[in-house]
Amino acid sequence: MRFAAIGLDHRHIYHMVGGLLEAGADCAGFDPATSDPRVLAGFHERFPQLREAQAEALLDDATIDLIVCAGIPSERAGLAVRAMQAGKDVMVDKPGVTTFEQLAEVERVVAETGRIFSVCFSERFIVPATIVAGKLIADGAIGRVVQTVGLGPHRLNRSIRPDWFFDKRSFGGILTDIASHQIDQFLHFTGSPDAEIAASGTGHFGLADLPDFEDFGEILLRSDRANGFIRVDWFTADGLPTWGDGRLTILGTEGTIELRKYVDIAGRPGTDHVFLVDKAGTHHIDASREPLTYFRNLIADIADRSETAATQRHMFTVCRLALHAQDRAVRLPVRGTEAK
Repeated sequence: MRFAAIGLDHRHIYHMVGGLLEAGADCAGFDPATSDPRVLAGFHERFPQLREAQAEALLDDATIDLIVCAGIPSERAGLAVRAMQAGKDVMVDKPGVTTFEQLAEVERVVAETGRIFSVCFSERFIVPATIVAGKLIADGAIGRVVQTVGLGPHRLNRSIRPDWFFDKRSFGGILTDIASHQIDQFLHFTGSPDAEIAASGTGHFGLADLPDFEDFGEILLRSDRANGFIRVDWFTADGLPTWGDGRLTILGTEGTIELRKYVDIAGRPGTDHVFLVDKAGTHHIDASREPLTYFRNLIADIADRSETAATQRHMFTVCRLALHAQDRAVRLPVRGTEAK
């Protein structure tokens, strides 16, 4: 399988390209156009063997099967449509779309062309702990899953963010963007084909000179079989040795699983800590060596026209729910300032 990278505006392009190469795919080239020269420099450093090419040449190359994109979020759907109309499958960084109109257009083109539109939800697809958790649930380790609590804190790193990062028209809002990860995990781990947004809210509690920037968001969602709560934010303190203490707690009728994906605070070193509480006791599982499956499954899906990485319906459902959460979100007040 041959792929090309177009849209080098976010660092997530590194694990998207790296994951495909590790899974055995061949990169035909990449378009160096970017809104952030630091991302391009990092790409050159990580993949010095890859060649540059213009986007149009890559889209016209009939030997390329897949286009991967981590462009400015509001521009990803447009590129995906062009790529699918050129006969190529697509893998985009999250969020895959930033408006309902973009989602409708992508759905229409997928139906017309039969191409694959896959969103790389990295907080599940490139985290070995989530694969171990899925196996535990499938084995009945915690009974029937009835709730997930997904926390997605991030470090702002303001000094290295491009201008579009703070423009809601470009990234779609904090729930469209970050919370799509947690919506994906809720649907996956509860086995829910769909859900509804019971409540959602966004707020700004940080930098005074960016009053319109959403730095906090929360969602309450329900399906016909489970409930979920999501909190996302841009308040990771500098003292944490990673970009965010991403956590997922999965409540079952016979136990719980907690994932500490990126750090065990003041505890065990490394990433991918799985904590299981069941009828026999408490257990810690080091999941860091669990092989990832998303990239090789996507390669197989491209060859076989199958849906082993994720179903197309799942991708669209996550996008739609994230957009609904953002659209219906109430503005959360800064406590103590309402009367001013």
